[in-house]
Amino acid sequence: MAIESIEINLQTQNCRVFKIDGFYDYPCSTAFNGPGEQEGSGCTPRGGHRIRAIIGRGEPENMIFVGRRSTGKLWTQELHEKYPDRDWILGRILWLCGNERGVNRGGRVDSQRRYIYLHGAPPVEPMGVPMSHGCIRLRPADVCELADQMTPGTLVSISES
Repeated sequence: MAIESIEINLQTQNCRVFKIDGFYDYPCSTAFNGPGEQEGSGCTPRGGHRIRAIIGRGEPENMIFVGRRSTGKLWTQELHEKYPDRDWILGRILWLCGNERGVNRGGRVDSQRRYIYLHGAPPVEPMGVPMSHGCIRLRPADVCELADQMTPGTLVSISES
């Protein structure tokens, strides 16, 4: 069933997905630095967004992405231990574009130019706790499921409550 819209709640670290038959909640992890729109802040931008692109359909859930491209390598616990400080992007990338000029679109507050995504994170990374560098992290299975049920243009709202 197609996704109508998504709401990210920064306070509860919840991703609520709206479909015709109701809503579904997924735990997520937003920025360790909290909310904010400025380029280089490491914060999660607030306001109205839309999905600009869906990257990685057809790839395995644990596929590693770098620069929005599949590396052809799958995440493993051994790789994680070898590179413990890496910000892993797994499964799918749902690239956000801000809808509000001066808030999250244009200039130094542009979510798309900041490369803000919904993306998969390793299973060893906690959900429900702000830990990302600005993106919205989800479990790989969850982001893959969402990617298969949406189209570019799907609305995403990010709020503090």
